[in-house]
Amino acid sequence: MSGLPLSPHALVTGGGRGIGREIASALAQAGATVTVLGRHRATLEDAVAAGSAHFTAVADVADQAAISAAIAEASARQPIDILIANAGVAESAPFGKSDDALFRLMMDVNFMGVVHAIQAVLPAMRDRRYGRIVAVASTAGLKGYAYVSAYSAAKHAVVGLVRSLALELATTHVTVNAVCPGFTDTDLLAGSIDNIMRKTGRSHEQAVAELAKHNPQGRLVTPSEVADTVLWLCGEHAGAITGQAIAVAGGEV
Repeated sequence: MSGLPLSPHALVTGGGRGIGREIASALAQAGATVTVLGRHRATLEDAVAAGSAHFTAVADVADQAAISAAIAEASARQPIDILIANAGVAESAPFGKSDDALFRLMMDVNFMGVVHAIQAVLPAMRDRRYGRIVAVASTAGLKGYAYVSAYSAAKHAVVGLVRSLALELATTHVTVNAVCPGFTDTDLLAGSIDNIMRKTGRSHEQAVAELAKHNPQGRLVTPSEVADTVLWLCGEHAGAITGQAIAVAGGEV
């Protein structure tokens, strides 16, 4: 069971695809009951059909009322022991073309989405004096990248939240950590690759290389590498690991 407590209930936001689905699958294989939460029911149901999860919950993490209701319904089946706040969105633009709407979108989904999910699960975790909370941030939360100021600001906010909340909860047996992947081989990254190709005329291979060059290992991170790190943080033997922002990035940070 990879050190997980006996039959925990894990909820993964943005769990229908990409890193979230890989995390959901790893948790399920380790013995957890997994609920995947997202906006698109068909994508979530596909994850269940493939064995990556057991239950679905449909909500937009930026909508506090919706996510609270969805998590309450999931908790009624079984209290949530593990929260993976993974849902996110990435858009790039020069700062001069990053309007208020772009900054709000990045903050509403990437930061407030994490806040809303934690708010929904934390009271019960504190009452039971056990919980594992892992936010999927980014190396953009640990350093800057050009043309993603709004995204980077939101991910920096997630890391700050994790570090502060971990101190508040230090005596409660609820740990709070972040994993910060570098450029990871997912369908979300595929959009960035297409954007580079469209704007620069580079080939697919050249566009991938442009992103992979940030990683000293000269490659993209795999979703399974991120999932393995999350699985470790969720284990019973990681009780002393809290308030950390762990880069999964080949030495980039």
